Amino acid sequence: MRLLVRLSLLVLLLAVGGMVALPGAPQCAEKKETSKEAPSKFDALKRFSQVLDLVERYYVRDVTQGDLINGAVKGMLQGLDPHSTFMNAEEYKEMQETTSGEFFGIGIEISMENGQVTVVTPIEDTPAYRAGLKSGDIILSINGQPAQELSLQEVVSRIRGPKGSEVELAILHSDAKAPQTVRLVRDAIPLISVKSKKLEDGYYWIRLTRFSERTTEELRDALKAAEKETKNSGGIKGIVLDLRNNPGGLLDQAVSVSDTFLDKGVIVSIKGRRDNTDRVYEAKKQGDDIHAPMVVLINAGSASASEIVAGALRDQKRALTVGERSFGKGSVQNIIPLSDGSGLKLTVALYYTPNGSSIQAEGVVPDVEVPFEAPRTDDKDNSRLMVREQDLNRHIENGKDKKSSKAKNGKEDAAEQLARDNQLRMALQMVKSLPKMREIRN
Repeated sequence: MRLLVRLSLLVLLLAVGGMVALPGAPQCAEKKETSKEAPSKFDALKRFSQVLDLVERYYVRDVTQGDLINGAVKGMLQGLDPHSTFMNAEEYKEMQETTSGEFFGIGIEISMENGQVTVVTPIEDTPAYRAGLKSGDIILSINGQPAQELSLQEVVSRIRGPKGSEVELAILHSDAKAPQTVRLVRDAIPLISVKSKKLEDGYYWIRLTRFSERTTEELRDALKAAEKETKNSGGIKGIVLDLRNNPGGLLDQAVSVSDTFLDKGVIVSIKGRRDNTDRVYEAKKQGDDIHAPMVVLINAGSASASEIVAGALRDQKRALTVGERSFGKGSVQNIIPLSDGSGLKLTVALYYTPNGSSIQAEGVVPDVEVPFEAPRTDDKDNSRLMVREQDLNRHIENGKDKKSSKAKNGKEDAAEQLARDNQLRMALQMVKSLPKMREIRN
């Protein structure tokens, strides 16, 4: 018993002292005089090398130097901001597929806010969207592993997986007090980024779900189809550009989408720490520019590239913005490939709308604020904004004869959509009123 007590005291003293003498570890025999000179970069690297050596030699488990350095790099970037991250070769490849190829997962855009994994927005027509995940939800765990223990890129990698496989998430909805466990079956994430529908004769609803490599091309195709359809009736009378729950994407696509509706002026300016990162993007006059009256719909799920477009069209007085304040991601990330196939996503600048304001952590405030109202209880089965293949312009028919009911069904679909969505209803009313409103002078 005495031996046990003595051992316990020894362990306690060592714990209180905070040090254990390790053989081979450098020990200070005497106090050295404190250097009056500021620490150099070499001193910091020397300290890192010492820590690396100590961990390699004395850590309780065997770890490779490569794993330690990768972890150190991830930690370094995580300490900067929620959007800077290190990606190993596999993660870097997955990131590239998100904007250019097919990938499998549940279909959500996420960010790391105050150490919590937060849903920016679910992508339409995906498992996450159908399961009811919403902007602002917090992911607490993935297959039982706490999300706070993981980097943002590690969270992404664990949520993705083979088509048909399951992933279990513990979700805390933004309006709930207790978490909910959700089991989702991974599926192919659709990369079609533009959807369109005629709401009324001459008035079109165009929804952008993200900004990927073909977004501007898809947008122009949708607009050409609308122009062809309205050619004999005076052309397009108005457009509702829906950016709600659009998590963003590629900067160049945000610029070219904005340029489709603008023929001059600043779209966005970028300012970083160094002068060589500063840049101003301006609209250019093009033969196929669209001049029809416009309303832009935004909400808390509209982020990054969506906010560039909304801010540009609002500040240039080209469109009326309607809905709710956007997410507020006003930073620009560069994707930097490394020699071993890994990569960095590094925040290099902030972007500013044409009037010079930064929306970082502020968001785009709409001209007309219209909170979303959930449909009545008798319409609870259709409470989410749903668009299917049959709703899209130029979709391929399945060979059955539906010519007689095609026009009728299109009108009914639009009417049902408007009945379920108060923000879209308001946007349509406003885009129809814009020509008259412009005639009114103060």
